[in-house]
Amino acid sequence: MSELHLHPAVDHGLKQGRSDFTGGTLTCHCATNPVKVRIDAQAAFNHVCGCSKCWKPDGALFSMVAVAPRDKVHVVENGDKLKIVDPSAAIQRYACTGCGVHMYGRIENQNHPFYGFDFFHTELSSDQGWAPPEFAAFVSSIIETGTKPDQMGAIRSRLRELGLEPYDCLSPPLMDAISTHVAKQKGVLAA
Repeated sequence: MSELHLHPAVDHGLKQGRSDFTGGTLTCHCATNPVKVRIDAQAAFNHVCGCSKCWKPDGALFSMVAVAPRDKVHVVENGDKLKIVDPSAAIQRYACTGCGVHMYGRIENQNHPFYGFDFFHTELSSDQGWAPPEFAAFVSSIIETGTKPDQMGAIRSRLRELGLEPYDCLSPPLMDAISTHVAKQKGVLAA
């Protein structure tokens, strides 16, 4: 099962983060004038994601994506090369127009449960200490991008071997956060 290429950052096991880590710089794949984005926080809710919208490294079945508070995410070099991939999507993914790498995603809808968090890919940073992925989300979605359904058992098994519980949505704590947000908006729970 280790021949499965889930994601280069997890294929050979998870690297532990550092409790004193306070962030780093993401760099796109352009050889000249790369886009750089500084994250002034440790990654939260890092996970591998099988959705068809997230940027994935070549040959990987999953992306690896985390969040940080939006006020901790700063474009520091060549921001003029960034363009939103799909303006109609809930997450406005900013990609480099040179290499196509998604540098960060932002939610502008203030009523969205994850408003205030920006999404980013820790593997775009050479800084060591990022929190490792905690789970696998939208696992079934990799079928939509060409994975054969008969491979899913082996893929879920490998994810579990790595300590990444596979979900076909988000992890229970994140699903609880979404439902709590919706309940507060509806007045079912006190704000």
